[in-house]
Amino acid sequence: MSFFKKVCTLTAAVSAAAMLTAGAVSAKNFKIAVGDSAGSPQEATGKFFVEALEEKSGGKHTATLFLNGQLGSEQDTVNEAAIGTLDMSLLAINNVTPFSPTVGVFTLPYVILSLEDAETLTQGPIGQELTENTLRDAGVRIIAWTYTGFRRLTNSKKPVTTVADLQDLVIRVPKNEIMIETYKSWGINPTPMAWSETFTGLQTKVVDGQDNPYMTINAMKFYEVQNHVTNLRYIFSIEPLIVSEAVFQDLSAEDQQIILDAGQEATLKSAQFLRDSEAAIKEELTAKGMAIVDPENDEAEFIQLATEAVWPKFYDSIGGVEKMNAVLTAIGRDPVQ
Repeated sequence: MSFFKKVCTLTAAVSAAAMLTAGAVSAKNFKIAVGDSAGSPQEATGKFFVEALEEKSGGKHTATLFLNGQLGSEQDTVNEAAIGTLDMSLLAINNVTPFSPTVGVFTLPYVILSLEDAETLTQGPIGQELTENTLRDAGVRIIAWTYTGFRRLTNSKKPVTTVADLQDLVIRVPKNEIMIETYKSWGINPTPMAWSETFTGLQTKVVDGQDNPYMTINAMKFYEVQNHVTNLRYIFSIEPLIVSEAVFQDLSAEDQQIILDAGQEATLKSAQFLRDSEAAIKEELTAKGMAIVDPENDEAEFIQLATEAVWPKFYDSIGGVEKMNAVLTAIGRDPVQ
């Protein structure tokens, strides 16, 4: 073989190898941090997203879920995604609020009163605006929403049906000012505690109780350390899937759209997952020994104290009373004065 032919052959081989390498690099296995455990709505949304991502990319892209906070606390994962060292994270909206305060409107007590309210707000203009704000403020993009249900109060001491029943209980809350102020409006000082420490805190009696949706209570096996549940509905738990904007911008326009489409599909499936599963989970918790009670007078005392004390304190952080009224109007509620 002549020298010229050898060079041509070598060049062709190098080019082919480069093309293969480029193809391998363009395919991604995204890492998704998940705060909750197997069986949770967070995991379900993550799985829905992975399935849609693989299908819509023709198998080019996939993602791996890292459950139970393996990749750090939920707030830590926001920081890591912001600087591009983590691809994606599934976390509670209250852990996004410190980085982008306007999303705190979803954490204000008794704003969202149904799954339908949550869908209307997250999938409409309000949700789009909050997505843009989060991108601006935190450098992460919300691409899907998990609907987990109302945060129900659990404790290991006694039934709680009135505000007075709370007074001698030590309640764990996330490190979120709105949630802390809500409990203060009911006359107690809650204990802020990282999610990763909550089960141990309940088990060792450092705290008496906590609040989370039925699905999370079951997935995290809180029934092993708690035996009383109060059907509070002060917050409807919404848990977004965020992607690092740095990671997102490194993708082609086609792959960006695939990510967005997969997120939308996961959002719709999350709502159906909650509709299909929550009632059965509630029955399962009862069978495991948890006694479930309703607040007195349809929660009227809890509602009055929380909305009157907490809402006005956070109007500025969520964008003003006008933003609050836009949210209320979107879900058919009367505006505040």
